[in-house]
Amino acid sequence: MSEELISKKDLLEFAGISYGQLYRWKRKDLIPEEWFIRKSTFTGQETFFPKEKILGRINKIQTMKENLSLDELADMFSPNISDLQLGKDELVKRNIVSSAVMDFYLENEKGSHTFTITRMLEVYVLEKLLQSGEINQDEGKMLLQVLKEHAALIKQKGCELVITRKLGVSSCLLLINAEAMHMDLGTKMVVQLSLMSCMEEIKAKLL
Repeated sequence: MSEELISKKDLLEFAGISYGQLYRWKRKDLIPEEWFIRKSTFTGQETFFPKEKILGRINKIQTMKENLSLDELADMFSPNISDLQLGKDELVKRNIVSSAVMDFYLENEKGSHTFTITRMLEVYVLEKLLQSGEINQDEGKMLLQVLKEHAALIKQKGCELVITRKLGVSSCLLLINAEAMHMDLGTKMVVQLSLMSCMEEIKAKLL
C-alpha cells in the first residue's frame, strides 16, 4: 500500500514554513533523512515527503518548540532512550498502558515489573491495538513474540509493524524502510503502524 506523497513546494506552502526551517529541522534530526524522497518529474528531480507523516511531525515541532529547544525535540524524536527504566505502576499512572493490558502483558511475558524503553514500546503497542479492537488476544501474543524476536530491528527509524489476515489466519511482520507493500486479493491488512511514531507518543507522555 503506497503512501500519499506531498511535494516540497506544496509542503512549505501548506505548513507555512520556510525552506530554511525545513532543512534546519532535518540537520537537527527532527525530520528523518529517509522522508526526503527524490523523484524524477517532467521538470527534473524533485523532493517529496510521505504526506501524513511529515505534516504530523511538523505539527508536533510547531506545537512543542515554544517549550523545548531543538536539541530537546531531537532527543524526543530519537528512537532510542536506552537508559530509561520505569516500574509498571508508573506506566499505568502515565496512561501508557491500562491495568488490564499490563496484566495480560506480564502474564504472557513473565518478565520483570521494571520496564526498559523496549518493553515500554511492546506494552504500548499491545495497549493501542487491543483497546482499539484491531487485534484479539491471540494476535496480541503473536505480536509480542515478533517484537521480542526482532528487538534490534525496532530501533531503526523506518520500522513498521504490519498485521494481516487471510481466511481467518493472522500474520505479523516488521517492515524496514518499505515504500510500498503488495498483497494478494485474499489478504486483508489489519494494522500498519509506525513503531517510531509509537515511540514518540510514549516520549510525549513521559515529558
